[in-house]
Order: sequence, then C-alpha cells, then structure tokens
Amino acid sequence: MDPVQRLLAERACERLILEFVHRLDLGEPAEVAELFTEDGSWRWPPPGDGRAVRGRAALREYFGGRPADRLSRRLMSNVLVTVASPHAATAVSYFSTHRVDGYTGGLVPAGPPVQIGHYEDRFRHTGGRWLLASRVLHLPFGGPTPRV
Repeated sequence: MDPVQRLLAERACERLILEFVHRLDLGEPAEVAELFTEDGSWRWPPPGDGRAVRGRAALREYFGGRPADRLSRRLMSNVLVTVASPHAATAVSYFSTHRVDGYTGGLVPAGPPVQIGHYEDRFRHTGGRWLLASRVLHLPFGGPTPRV
C-alpha cells in the first residue's frame, strides 16, 4: 500500500472506533451493528462476564437492549491502528465509561468512571468500506452502574 492509502485506511478505522461510542452514547445504540461485517462479533472475555455476540442481527438486538434510562459518555484515547493489507487492519484503543441508570434529564453530578479498559479490534475492508470484523473488550477496572 502506498502511504496515502495506508493513511486513509487508518483514518477510516479510527472513525469506526469513534462512531461506535457516539452511537452508543448519543445516537441509537442498536445502530452500532451497522459498523460490523455481517458475521462481525463483539466479545467480553473472562474475567469479565464472558459475553459473546456474533452477527449483525444479534449485535443489533444486544446493543438495542440497553436500558432506556441509561445516560453514558465514553472517552476514547490511545487509538493505534495497524494496517496489515488493503483488506485487513487491527487496532488497540483505551476507553473510560461514565454512566448512570435512572436518568430522567438534567445535570448529573460527575463521578468516577465505572469502567476503564481497552478494545482490541479487527477490521475488514469489504463492499468498498472498512467495517469491524471483531471487537474484544478488556476490562481491568470496573464496577456497578450507579442509579441517579
């Protein structure tokens, strides 16, 4: 790949990472499924709760099942995309999640994040665009979601 193609691929993958959290926090959570390949997967391996979701329909149902009264904001950083070929890339990115359940509006006092961890992503270029093929969440710091 020439340097411009590599840069465009890196940027497209970075944008998917950011689009994922924007859809969860500010959009319609079920829509994150459209950022994955048809056979894409999201996994939270042990020592977390061992969740694994595969396929766009299952991803749409899983992320769409988020509580309606949940308010969240995720901060993404340290995004490092590695392009392996014109059709494959990987990334590692750090995140922290601030969230509460029971939100009915207004300002919520700031508290510490309820999660801090990183994602390991695999991307595939298909149908003229980059998509997530898999996303694995690693959560070394976490706690319960507080209620407002």
